[in-house]
Amino acid sequence: MRIHELGHIVFFVSDLEKSVHFYEKILGFPLIGKQPGMAAFGAGRTHHELLLIEVGGKPLPKTGPGFYHIGLKIGTTDKELKAAIAEMKKNKIEIVGFGDHHVTHSMYIKDPDGNEIELYVDVNDDWKKDPKLVMKPTRALELD
Repeated sequence: MRIHELGHIVFFVSDLEKSVHFYEKILGFPLIGKQPGMAAFGAGRTHHELLLIEVGGKPLPKTGPGFYHIGLKIGTTDKELKAAIAEMKKNKIEIVGFGDHHVTHSMYIKDPDGNEIELYVDVNDDWKKDPKLVMKPTRALELD
């Protein structure tokens, strides 16, 4: 067996409408469809990339082993990342960090249930020649 690609992510959410608004209206993730208790999103790469299932309740604190974050590519230039930073600030979305990963530049935010999301731009494709570049220590992100 061999994994060909990451197919999709499924999140349990406390409030479906609030999460749909966040992923569709704030992040611009295309909504494929909704039915009671669930919503699917896709950017066209596969049948769906994100599925939200409403379970209600309060978010659990993220304190132990388990899920850390998902990464969503938003472009290939710092200009696109800067525009996303401005959009998050405009929408009062908490930005929890930034990172220069040598091949990507990233901003980290949280969704309405506290799930961390990395919004990143590929700044080069050097990793195709040297896959070990992704293991280099993260640097502070400096945007001009």
